[in-house]
Amino acid sequence: MRAGGSLRPLPRLTEVKKIRVDYRASGVRWTALQILAFTCGAVVAASAARAQVIGPQDTPVGLGARAQLLLQIAGNGPTTFADLAEKVLPAVIGVTTKVPFPRRGGLSERSFDFGSPNGDGLPMPGPRNRGKAQITAVGSGFFISSDGYAVTNSHVLQNSNTAEILTQDEQTYTAKVVGKDPISDLALIKVDGRNDFSYVKIADELPRVGDWVLAVGNPFGLGGTVTAGIVSARHRNIDPDSSEDLIQIDAPINRGDSGGPSFDSSGNVIGVNTMIASPSGGSVGVAFAVPADTIKTVIPQLKAKGSVTRGWIGVQIQPITSDLAKGIGLNSPRGAIIASVQKNSPGAKAGLARGDVITSIDGEPIKDAHELTKRIQNMAPGTSAQISLLRNGSERAVTVTLGQLSDHATNQ
Repeated sequence: MRAGGSLRPLPRLTEVKKIRVDYRASGVRWTALQILAFTCGAVVAASAARAQVIGPQDTPVGLGARAQLLLQIAGNGPTTFADLAEKVLPAVIGVTTKVPFPRRGGLSERSFDFGSPNGDGLPMPGPRNRGKAQITAVGSGFFISSDGYAVTNSHVLQNSNTAEILTQDEQTYTAKVVGKDPISDLALIKVDGRNDFSYVKIADELPRVGDWVLAVGNPFGLGGTVTAGIVSARHRNIDPDSSEDLIQIDAPINRGDSGGPSFDSSGNVIGVNTMIASPSGGSVGVAFAVPADTIKTVIPQLKAKGSVTRGWIGVQIQPITSDLAKGIGLNSPRGAIIASVQKNSPGAKAGLARGDVITSIDGEPIKDAHELTKRIQNMAPGTSAQISLLRNGSERAVTVTLGQLSDHATNQ
């Protein structure tokens, strides 16, 4: 809350903690809301020179009304997540695979990865591990159908064709890998022999920033673990070479939670937890999940053919800054500038050149480099795209027949 304006600042955390300590020592049990009400009342009462408290609309309100207002704000969230956790936990699984022992650092290429084999509560390099060819990597996943289809992260599986899964009732099964998509970091696995697995549904809509989120996974191999938080941001792009946006959440996520689901308050999956940003390797409240709309696009393709196809034109692009926009004659930063063109690529065959500024595709303006990447990759290989561009201050249009993006391509 802002210190200025019509609302007074809330007490510092140290003040609240001191009150809790004092009243615990006296043997009186206080709830969090009682502490908040008492603290707010104490802060207001400390301004004895004032006979009234100024409310949000600069109108006088009684001390009791102010406390009630704060209690109402604090009470808007759920009092418990127990019913929701009980509903979704049976569908969440632990996923383990055998992977090559990491000789030099981790095996994952993801910059903020928390699911790499040398960091999931598993053996680190040491005397006991010398000479071992494999170690066990631990991650998470969840069933999306009663017949045993489950979603996890691609990086959890590494190069394995099978995985061992552990259900909430401590049953172990062998799952086959149906398909993996390294770009979105999603994978589909299948357990055969049963048609009565508990499963969860993928959300139809993205959550709003500030919505509650419940994350469930297998941190450090401990089994079904539930944490809660909120959606911190949407449309985060961590990898500049990827078209995939991520959801940022602050529910505590740790190593081994890779591939686990994040749920909305209705028990629908809003994302697959895939990475964290952390200076220490532990949770600092900045986690990222693959959103539901990406899951709905990728998983059906993995089920049908084991892979995902994306469009590709074979150019390296870079964002346009304000200074760069002025230098090339644009009124404001928009579009994307081509830094290089791969030889014999679709872009090269169409005549795209270094320094061209792509401004639109099929008549739709391109806001920035990330939007260009997303638009191209969302188009099917073989599609003809009409690309408008600026070259040496002049507008041009070219037609590019898209190729297919490989899993590890570093250009659009």
